[in-house]
Amino acid sequence: MQQPQQPILKLHVPEPTGRPGGSTDFSYLMLSPAGAVDKPAIDVPAAQTADWATRLVRVLDDDGHAKGAWNPALPPEQLRQGLRAMLKTRLFDARMVLAQRQKKLSFYMQCLGEEAVTIAQAQALQEGDMHFPTYRQQGLLLCREDISLQELICQLMSNTCDPLKGRQLPVLYSFKRAGFFTTSGNLATQMPQAVGWAMASAIKGDSRIASAWIGDGSTAESDFHTALTFAHVYRAPVIINVVNNQWAISSFQSIAGGEGTTFAQRGVGVGLASLRVDGNDFLAVYAASQWAAARARGNHGPTLIEWVTYRAGPHSTSDDPSKYRPVDDWLKFPLGDPIERLKQHLLVLGEWSEAQHQDCIAQLEADILAAQKQAERNGSLLDGRVPSADTIFEDVYEQMPPHLQRQRAQMQAAMQAGTNQQSA
Repeated sequence: MQQPQQPILKLHVPEPTGRPGGSTDFSYLMLSPAGAVDKPAIDVPAAQTADWATRLVRVLDDDGHAKGAWNPALPPEQLRQGLRAMLKTRLFDARMVLAQRQKKLSFYMQCLGEEAVTIAQAQALQEGDMHFPTYRQQGLLLCREDISLQELICQLMSNTCDPLKGRQLPVLYSFKRAGFFTTSGNLATQMPQAVGWAMASAIKGDSRIASAWIGDGSTAESDFHTALTFAHVYRAPVIINVVNNQWAISSFQSIAGGEGTTFAQRGVGVGLASLRVDGNDFLAVYAASQWAAARARGNHGPTLIEWVTYRAGPHSTSDDPSKYRPVDDWLKFPLGDPIERLKQHLLVLGEWSEAQHQDCIAQLEADILAAQKQAERNGSLLDGRVPSADTIFEDVYEQMPPHLQRQRAQMQAAMQAGTNQQSA
């Protein structure tokens, strides 16, 4: 008997909704009006947050007015601090990109367009909480007054005052005193580390929580899914931040699984309370972070938050986004610019002016330039003043063991022989 002909299988390969020479169709973002999404109770069962994983929490409307149950009603001074920190981060990024082009540092990654995500959450969390960042969360450091700009720039230039002694690529910072876990160049490794740290905090009966950061592309890594499982099973006091900035290098967010669904829905699927939030809305970011932090501290479990934002610049100084997306994409992104939106809100409140804004920019630019000049006195990539090769043997043991002492002596002898040969 003849078998019916079977349909031919076809492989589906997701495509971005915009390419160079065209315009992006942003309808896939599934936006909600400002103030339209209600606010659940802190102890809501994770399975009941599916609706919040699909809609979009927003507070600021297009005219700068704050609306809805998520409005945190922050005092004007706190809003001004947030605006200043975002401006500082953007101006620092711009100056460091310029320094890289001048060959003073080898590499840089900016967070242009994503400043609100980290800075608003930093305000919502407490001293002692631990952040496990990616390479695009420099705002967590730049919003603090106890982190020296000069120290950051020395790390970027890997000079003789680099606190990490040249052992890390530029932008891979480490600041224990600021609750900033050492940044890894390997994708997603920080996720199980963050959950493990949060579990340890709970085991010790501490009150500190963890905050883990990951980009949309890296959610395809197995470490991300392992972290979600542990967070759910042990109700770890952790916030899982998925920064959906639409592009992972040249791969559109749909390649990592964002087509036809949301990244927040992954959290619901494994038993985590989940929110989907406008990442360019400073007030929404603060409110959602505060909600998730209260949930963690109250032993109600972890929260996954998808921050919908946009990587406005290149992935790094080695990238040219005009090769894979429309050049004016950011200008047409429907959630706008986080700095301009908070500025507009302060103008509406009568708590800011254009003159204040320009004065703030001028002062920040002067501070950053002065810090750069001071850092360059300790060397840059241009003059080759870098930490001594001896440092590769240091900071592993409290007291250097004999075998490392011998190896260091051999290295020093070989280097001296090479110097003598060049002189001859």
